[in-house]
Amino acid sequence: MSLDRNQVLSALRTVQDPELFKDIVTLNMVKDVRIDGTAVEVNVELTTPTCPFKDVIERDVTNALKKIGATAVRVLLGANASTPQQPERKNILPQVRNVVAVGAGKGGVGKSTIAVNLAVGLARQGARVGLMDGDIYGPSTPTMLGIKGKQVMVRGPRIIPFNVHGIHAITIGALVEQDKPLIWRGPMAHGAFKQLFCDNTEWPELDYLIVDLPPGTGDVPLTLCQLLPLAGAVVVATPQQVALDDALRAVRMFQQLQTPVLGMIENMSVLHNPDGSTLDIFGHGGAQSAATQWDLPFLGSLALWPALRINSDAGTPLANYADNTPLAQELQAIVESLTEQVSIGNARGVGPELNIH
Repeated sequence: MSLDRNQVLSALRTVQDPELFKDIVTLNMVKDVRIDGTAVEVNVELTTPTCPFKDVIERDVTNALKKIGATAVRVLLGANASTPQQPERKNILPQVRNVVAVGAGKGGVGKSTIAVNLAVGLARQGARVGLMDGDIYGPSTPTMLGIKGKQVMVRGPRIIPFNVHGIHAITIGALVEQDKPLIWRGPMAHGAFKQLFCDNTEWPELDYLIVDLPPGTGDVPLTLCQLLPLAGAVVVATPQQVALDDALRAVRMFQQLQTPVLGMIENMSVLHNPDGSTLDIFGHGGAQSAATQWDLPFLGSLALWPALRINSDAGTPLANYADNTPLAQELQAIVESLTEQVSIGNARGVGPELNIH
């Protein structure tokens, strides 16, 4: 007996996205369904290219359809990062689906290190990723990406981002004389950031654009939040109270600017000794406790790994993910937590849109 449209839709509504806790029909993940007797083909579009639950969703769809009598099930999985639901604000970078700001209340907490490794980690999972070094006064991305001293390419009046380590990256450090300090007042920093971010840079189609902000709550974070709708911001802090006091100011700034805070990351959490013991140089767990207190997601912690410092100085960030080391596992967990929070935020307000044949 042939299956009909209502049977298939009802079955698919029993399949939930494990991250978003809504069914895949409501989330508009089912893009096409074809029925031929008792054979069903389903095209499912995942909410992020880095979705860690691809196999789970494919299995659940198959099982749900077989329960209603499907004798042959084919699940076609695609991926397309969703976009923030902020239609009231004009998007001046329509080719970029999600802009994620990485900020901190103070310098020296490893914000740029986190930003670089988030970008590379997302790209490793198949996403199209850009990295914007917006740290106008202290750009460290050229060193971490191994592009220090390299000349940028231009096409007409537009700058072409570097294509390195699987990501598209641009930095003010590549456009000014090396070792020359940028002594700029706020309006100059505002203008330079805007030009580099959107006016003069030729960004390709991207699922994620990670923006490394300068520390603090000054002109550049304000400029970014006012330019276009953001998927959200990540706040980086070390565990000690002094850093957390400043981190709270960064959180409050993003909230005041109506930018979702996707979560906090604790950097330099512990130091692992050769004998297997740990040393809490800056304390431990402070950022996680603060995230709980402030009702924010906690995206994960990163220990003081010598390899991370070595690879950052060498400009080889992909090496941080090699060989499934504890460093790689911590970074991977943070990347997955970030994509989950972006998907959750973007899923609010979506509705079904299906083609049933």
